[in-house]
Amino acid sequence: MPAKSAAKVNLADVAALAGVSAPTVSKVINGRDDVADATRARVQDALGKLGYESPAQRRSKSSGPALVDLVFHGLHSSYSLEVMAGIVECAAEEGVEIVLSGVKPAKLRSVDHEQWSQRLAESGRKGLIFVTSVVTAGQLESFRRRNIPVVVIDPLSPPGSGYVSIGATNWAGGKAATEHLIGLGHRKVAFLGGPEAVECSVARLHGYLAALRANNLPASPGYVLPGRFNRDSGVAGARQLLALADPPTAIFAANDVIALGVLDEARRQGIRIPEQLSVVGFDGTDLTEQSVPRLTSVAQPLQEMGWAALRTVLRLAKGETLESNHVELATRLVVRDSTAPPRAE
Repeated sequence: MPAKSAAKVNLADVAALAGVSAPTVSKVINGRDDVADATRARVQDALGKLGYESPAQRRSKSSGPALVDLVFHGLHSSYSLEVMAGIVECAAEEGVEIVLSGVKPAKLRSVDHEQWSQRLAESGRKGLIFVTSVVTAGQLESFRRRNIPVVVIDPLSPPGSGYVSIGATNWAGGKAATEHLIGLGHRKVAFLGGPEAVECSVARLHGYLAALRANNLPASPGYVLPGRFNRDSGVAGARQLLALADPPTAIFAANDVIALGVLDEARRQGIRIPEQLSVVGFDGTDLTEQSVPRLTSVAQPLQEMGWAALRTVLRLAKGETLESNHVELATRLVVRDSTAPPRAE
């Protein structure tokens, strides 16, 4: 007797293989949480072995290409646009369509994730990509129960163990930026960071501190200021640092936008860049070439991160096992016009 096609496999077939009732299979498919973990695992294994597809999944296949949802913390930055460009290019190559989520970033924590994940499951989504967003463990669990793979690019805070993420070598990039300034002869190097709880900013700070330690330089508390990833934070941080009795001769900013704020404040105070103050940013967006002077920055492979995220989602959707739950792509320091040796005193 020929094997059933995925379209002909029904709940009773899955239930028989898993040794449970059809209603239990239905609960697992619909992401209900009133199923024991061991039972859920047996049902999911049976679903995979039989290649069961829900009516929504079959409709999705017959109506066009696979769909993957994309959630951005914000689309107003060069960082986000570069990541999106990589995702869209990869989607074109893979025959996948990208859908921007209707969930607003400000509502992400409070959204009813059970309804959200159920809606995506019913529409046959192949996966979900979060970019620089706050993702909760409850949200990830809700998507997992409905077999919707999730990948997070540069999570703002770790949602717990077991999540899949794509990032860059933030620690190494922070160390390279600081060592570049030290190599030019700077001994008074400050750090303007993002929010203290944000994972990538913390890693860049630790890279900065590691470079200071490696060169036997003190880490002055007054030279390390947290902030936000925006221009105003760069302006305020630079103003505070330059008002110190012993101000820094160089500033490493945790992203390019903060660094542009530093340039703004230096210009307002009549401080020449790089003759009187060297500045390094992080991200390597197109802003670095547009600034005056052109900004030295640690470049992240933003488009490649987008490619990696989408391909990882598609691998998970196929049931493939990943080599690692976290992928870090290499950063590189690009030296431009905003850094120079310190002025002789």
